[in-house]
Amino acid sequence: MSGSAIVMMLVGIIVIWGGLAASIWHAVKASKQK
Repeated sequence: MSGSAIVMMLVGIIVIWGGLAASIWHAVKASKQK
């Protein structure tokens, strides 16, 4: 794999896991307010 392909793979992983973590954090924060 070329360097650019590895960078794009890492960016994709960060976006996917970052979005997942943000959605979980938002759900926990919303549930604590009730």
